Amino acid sequence: MKRKYLFLSIIFLFVLPCYVFAKPVKIQIVPRKIFPGDAFLIKIKNLRNKNTPVALINKKEFAFVEFGKGCYIAIGAIDINARPGKYKIKIKSGNSSFKSNLLVKRKIFPSVSLNLPDEKVFPSDDDLKRIQDENIKMNEVSGLITEKKWEGNFIFPLENEISTLFGVKRIMNEQWTSIHKGLDFKGKEGEEVKASNNGKVVLTEELFYGGNTIVIDHGLGIYSIYMHLSRIKVKSGDEIKKGEIIGNVGSTGRATGPHLHFGIKLNGINVNPDSLIKLNI
Repeated sequence: MKRKYLFLSIIFLFVLPCYVFAKPVKIQIVPRKIFPGDAFLIKIKNLRNKNTPVALINKKEFAFVEFGKGCYIAIGAIDINARPGKYKIKIKSGNSSFKSNLLVKRKIFPSVSLNLPDEKVFPSDDDLKRIQDENIKMNEVSGLITEKKWEGNFIFPLENEISTLFGVKRIMNEQWTSIHKGLDFKGKEGEEVKASNNGKVVLTEELFYGGNTIVIDHGLGIYSIYMHLSRIKVKSGDEIKKGEIIGNVGSTGRATGPHLHFGIKLNGINVNPDSLIKLNI
C-alpha cells in the first residue's frame, strides 16, 4: 500500500507541473484593425499538439507555417468588398480550436475619371472572349496553395512614386467603371522591375488588359502580379529570388504610358500590396 502511494506521489511530482506551469496558447492578430482589401498576420505561440493549424476567416481558409517549436504564422486577408465590422477568426489544430477577432474599418475609396481609346474600354466580342479565357487562366494559375517559398518581408518591385492606389474606382469614358486591384508605379520605359520575394514563375504571357504579364507563386496562396512590361526576362517554371530582375517597365496592354501595375493575390483575394509590404514577417 505504501509503495502504491509512493508511486502515485512520484507521478504527481513530475507530471502535474507540466500541466500547471505549461504556457497557454497565445493568438496574436497584427494589425488587429484593417481596411477592406488588407493583409494581416495571425501568430500562434505555445501550441502543444503536432497538427499544423488552419484559420477560417469569412469562409476562406488560410494556411499556417511553423516558425519554431509550437509557433506558427499565417498571412490572412479580407476582400475589398467586405463590410466594416467585427469578423471572427476560427483556428483549428487537430481536436483543439481557438477563436479571435478582427476589426474591419470603413474606408471610402477615391474615384478618378479617365479617357481612353474606345477599343481599350469597350472590347469587341472576340476580345471579350479572349478576356474571359485570360481571367480563367489567371484564376487557375493563382488558385493553388503550395509550400512556402517566401522569406522575410515582401518588397516593392520599384521604388518609384505610386500613381494609382489600390481600390480606386476608375470611371472610363464616362461609362465604364472598374476597381483598381493593385498599385500603379510611375516609371520610365525600360526601368528594371524586381521580384517582390522568393518564388516560382507560373505565368509569362501577353494579356489584353495587362499586356506583358508575370505571375510569381510565393507559396501559401500568395501570388504577385507584374503588368504592362516592355520586356519579360523570366519564363514559367523559373525559381526566383527576392530582388531579382524579372522584367522592364513598359506600356503594353491597356495603358496610357509607361508604368508598372503591381498586384497581390492571396487565396484568390485581391490584396492591397502596401498592406502586405508593411507586415513584419
